[in-house]
Amino acid sequence: MSSWTCDGVPKDGKQYPGVSPHTPQVNTGPDCIICGLPKEAMEAGKQGKQKPSKTVVAGSSGSGSPSWLIPAIIALIIIILGGGVAAFFLLKGNEQSINPPTPPPSPTPTIPTPSNGESVSRGEKLFLQATPNKQAGADAFVQENWDEAIAAYETAVQSDRNDPESRIYWQNAQAKQAGNPLTIAVAVPTSSSPDSAAEILRGVAKYQTEYNQSSASGQLLEVAIIDSSDPTTAANVAQTVINTPDILGIVGYGIDQGSQAALQQYENAGVAVLSPLTTSFQGSTLRTIPINEKEDELLVNYLQAVGKTLTQYAAQQQPSPNIAIFYNSDSGYSQQLQQEIINSLPEVQGNLIEQIDISSPNFDANSTVSNVQNSGANVAILALSKSKVPQAVEIAKANENNGSPLLLMGGDELYNADILVQGGDAIAGIILAVPWSFSPTDDFAQDALQSWKGRVSWRTATAYDATKALVETVSQNPDRAMIFQGFNNGVTLSDSTTDFNLFNEVPLVQAVKGNEGPTGSDYQFDSLK
Repeated sequence: MSSWTCDGVPKDGKQYPGVSPHTPQVNTGPDCIICGLPKEAMEAGKQGKQKPSKTVVAGSSGSGSPSWLIPAIIALIIIILGGGVAAFFLLKGNEQSINPPTPPPSPTPTIPTPSNGESVSRGEKLFLQATPNKQAGADAFVQENWDEAIAAYETAVQSDRNDPESRIYWQNAQAKQAGNPLTIAVAVPTSSSPDSAAEILRGVAKYQTEYNQSSASGQLLEVAIIDSSDPTTAANVAQTVINTPDILGIVGYGIDQGSQAALQQYENAGVAVLSPLTTSFQGSTLRTIPINEKEDELLVNYLQAVGKTLTQYAAQQQPSPNIAIFYNSDSGYSQQLQQEIINSLPEVQGNLIEQIDISSPNFDANSTVSNVQNSGANVAILALSKSKVPQAVEIAKANENNGSPLLLMGGDELYNADILVQGGDAIAGIILAVPWSFSPTDDFAQDALQSWKGRVSWRTATAYDATKALVETVSQNPDRAMIFQGFNNGVTLSDSTTDFNLFNEVPLVQAVKGNEGPTGSDYQFDSLK
């Protein structure tokens, strides 16, 4: 299909609910990647196809729990993923461009990028940082020498309390030794985004520990880790999992093309997956739905909430805020967040000063920040994907050198250790909207702090909830077909670690001085009250 341009204003005389004007976007597919209008809507005199309306959810006036809350938490992979949502989802730990996927970044040198069958491990292969003790555990696991595997992985856990892979494999070896384990899987981008993957795995490992310590039947939980980094092999990896019948259900995957291909495979085979594209929530009932019925609505609704939360806070600090938006056009996540921020401006009498695509080869942080400030901007929202952390740091440093710095804000994709370490004093005060934030009074946060000897992120909290939801269902009836049907019909959830009412207005965090941040940084993210 030839390229065409959409500005969000239909030219065919038809009405399209939920569509708003936006900056011109060049498209090559049948629908606009920003607003969803079909190509024919831009052609005068043509009959356009009516797009279904989408419910806007966010803001402090919402009543009840919006339908996207639980799935956004379950994403992980939260979410997101990469993360974002980022995410989860999460939901977003596996966030990639919604456009055709690009090759993932090079993996950690010590661990080769696996493919197909090598992308799944219960303890025989290492995906995250290798150590001698972990390798000894993996070698023993391959030989089914459970005593040695347990001992080696236990030593690895004691040597590094912050490594979730060792803890999962340690418990897996114990489950193997006990016999007849209850097995699920978690799909995370261990090669392309090892830090985000580790955050998700900490939530999974925490619930696995709790379940195994309290198992009355003696049947222990085993967790297989799937490396979902490579979109080109995702469907083949899914088939490998499908051909492994003792894996009863899966948590994870993101919104990228590879994840969608894998999810379609699982759906066709009748294997339950809790992902942002196949999960919905009504009242206290969670159910899975066909992937073709939901499309990207979950992500859109979540980003609507983020956009409203950010602009509302900006208006509290700067009445009728003058906002400059930084985005990267190579990411569907970034483009969608950009548009949702624009859509929310009229509600706060905000003014759009400029939109800056940092993907442009001519982008220069120093001159751009100076220009937008001279144009009257007092707020800069960084609607960037997690691959653009270096550029976000450049913007922050350029802003620090200005006489009257802009208020810096952003979404959950910038919630990571890199921005705190690389940004230094320049990122002091930056405010991010994230699905969950650390609080000293939160029981889950405090317990996780003791478990991992450090703070945990929203990816950890949401992964814990998703694992709990899946395991509670699987443990009641460990049969693939009945689990799949059960989630299709809907399952009632018990309590969770997160106060879902918070998601009517997405929680905000701020970078502040502290000693509980990542190694190499004097800053940490604290909840903004």
